[in-house]
Amino acid sequence: MSIYDITVENILGFENTLKEYKGKFIIIVNTASKCGFTPQFEGLEKLYKEYKAKGLIIIGFPCNQFKNQDPGTNEEILSFCQSTYKITFPMYSKIDVNGDSRHELYKFLIMNTPRKKGKDIKWNFEKFLISREGKIINRYSSVVTPYKIGKNIKKII
Repeated sequence: MSIYDITVENILGFENTLKEYKGKFIIIVNTASKCGFTPQFEGLEKLYKEYKAKGLIIIGFPCNQFKNQDPGTNEEILSFCQSTYKITFPMYSKIDVNGDSRHELYKFLIMNTPRKKGKDIKWNFEKFLISREGKIINRYSSVVTPYKIGKNIKKII
């Protein structure tokens, strides 16, 4: 199985696979609207705008597993992201990234990452950088800013 075979649901409720992103660099991030790291939305959007034409896509997956920091509905989350941070990158439906109800995408990411393989997601705004071929290049903790990831992307894109 590849990352492109995994079914996901966008924030408006439509199911698809990640196949539409094949051939692009992908950043997958678990987000939250009421977290100390929430301002990273701004940096993620800037990164997306800067590298979108060169083949970068950022995908946000809201998650409410860390201190109830994204309790809203998908519609409320999307409205917040668009009105507060002017997000234009794709947002997907709220999912679980840890535990028995961990989404298949995060099962795949956690088991196929070169760093922290098999380790749970520690907090909101952990990021995975995926190559154009669908391989996980790196896993970044919440404290790693989009600016720092941008430095890595600039070298490979």
